[in-house]
Amino acid sequence: MWHSVSLKAAAEQAEALSDALMEAGALSVSIEDADAGTEQEKPQFGEPGSINERLWDHSVVIALFDASANIPAALAQAADVAGLDDVPPFSIEEIAEQNWVQLTQSQFDPIQINERLWIVPSWHASPDPTAINIEMDPGMAFGTGSHSTTRLCLQWLCSAVTPGDSVLDYGCGSGILGIAAAKLGASTVFGCDIDQAAVDASRANAERNAVSNAAWQNSGIHVQGQYDIVVANILTNPLCILAPNLVSHVKPGGRLALSGVLAPQAEQVIAAYAPYIALQVGDEHEGWIRLEGCKAC
Repeated sequence: MWHSVSLKAAAEQAEALSDALMEAGALSVSIEDADAGTEQEKPQFGEPGSINERLWDHSVVIALFDASANIPAALAQAADVAGLDDVPPFSIEEIAEQNWVQLTQSQFDPIQINERLWIVPSWHASPDPTAINIEMDPGMAFGTGSHSTTRLCLQWLCSAVTPGDSVLDYGCGSGILGIAAAKLGASTVFGCDIDQAAVDASRANAERNAVSNAAWQNSGIHVQGQYDIVVANILTNPLCILAPNLVSHVKPGGRLALSGVLAPQAEQVIAAYAPYIALQVGDEHEGWIRLEGCKAC
């Protein structure tokens, strides 16, 4: 049994209170938006390595304590260390011992991308054995099909890949896009990522899905060659920086798709690629967009 303690905190207090709670004996601490699920909810978006200047105006600091902990004493100590006059308003919830593996698995059901393609966790049977099914479990690398950007890229690949195509998956994450391309008929697939854990995950997932015509590489090594299809699901800033490099890997007449871009950032990315290829918004889902274009012959 554990105790989960939720404390209300202003933006300027949340981080100091979070650190103080860890010093006071909390097993873990997280900060969430107190207005989540309301019209006042404020999503926090940032590029890797960046720091948001300010958290939510109304935050909830959630601390997990052992059942034997003296919570009033711990909260009083944390408030004092954080420089607060009093302990903020709080609530306590008992957290019972659970089968955490089973609970985690229950949160991931099969995902239908479209009528052709499903993403299916290993602990589920496929809802449609006649469709293309990719077995994919949550892991250390990004890409299970649940995020809007992954879904947008997978939907595009379903319509873009033709038998015999060569495909470059730049920023491969879990390898899900490259694996999908192979199963959709691509003859060769090359995936790369700056994270070696992603490269390792992609290789393991490709083997699990019996994909043998794909190669995976850390992109610290220079990527070479041109491809019929290039897809990159990263984020706006790196996509803009990589514009000349990514377009150089698209064959004349080949196709490029980008995601990891929020709708208000579309014009920024389109402008970055304008000297090399004309991009347009192909689709949008939950505030994220897919940009796509064809390289001139």
